Parts: sequence; structure tokens; C-alpha cells
Amino acid sequence: MRTVYSLAVVTGLVLSLGGCALVNRWSGVSEARRIQEIGVPGEARILAIWDTGMTLNDDPVVGLRVLVDRFDGHPYEVEIAKSVVSRVHLPQFQPGSVVPVKIDPAAPDKVALDVYSF
Repeated sequence: MRTVYSLAVVTGLVLSLGGCALVNRWSGVSEARRIQEIGVPGEARILAIWDTGMTLNDDPVVGLRVLVDRFDGHPYEVEIAKSVVSRVHLPQFQPGSVVPVKIDPAAPDKVALDVYSF
């Protein structure tokens, strides 16, 4: 009986960890973390924001259309398909607001918000 219980606990842990990885991938968290680690800093003016219909820990996952400024080139538009924004900070993410971002140096069209530390 004890072996069955231990097996059930281990199976539950494996499934929950795998589930967390899937949630991070679906919500855009994994990609954002990758870009934040390797990215170059920049700023972005929010042009549009929309609800993706997803939440992560009760915080909305939003899509953003932004005008990126790399500090070393011309501004360009890009879409951030999924980004988690705290419910209490959502008013700060409206069209016209300027937010810090990180830009993937190998693919400048991949941009992540750089407002939260993970």
C-alpha cells in the first residue's frame, strides 16, 4: 500500500511539473524569460492592447502592438502575442504608455516586456 501511495505522489509531481511547463509555454512566460535573459534593453510605446482570454495566477495574459526603440536605431512596430500583466498594473499598459522591453538580438521582432523580475 505504501508503494502505491509513493508511486501516486511521484506521478502527481511529474504531471504537475509537466503541466507548469505547458502553462508557461502557452502563456508566453517561457519565451519572455528567454528574451529577458539574452535580450538587449529598449523601450516600447504601446499602440494597442488586447485580451487573449487567458489568465495566469489570476493575472491577464494580453497581446500588445508596440513601437520599439532600441536606443541605437530606428523605431519599428512589433506584436508581442502574449505577455502576463499584473491586474493591479493593467492601467499602466494602455495605448500611449512607454514600457521597458528586452529585444532578442538574433531576431529583433521577438520582444518581451521587461517590467517584472522572474
